Amino acid sequence: MSTAEQKRRIAAIKTADAINAIEGAPISDFARKLSNSWARGELTDEQVQDALWLYHQQIAERVNGHA
Repeated sequence: MSTAEQKRRIAAIKTADAINAIEGAPISDFARKLSNSWARGELTDEQVQDALWLYHQQIAERVNGHA
């Protein structure tokens, strides 16, 4: 991955974090770790999306008493 692409990804994360802060939506440590791995090119878009989906499914199951 090029340095320019890495900088673009870091800027995208900062923008998303700022929007979430304005909206009052907390960012989990897990999501931060995924974002940083994505910015370094260690994960693809799809891998991040899949990991977040599974993470939130597991939280929903615990909250709904299915775990």
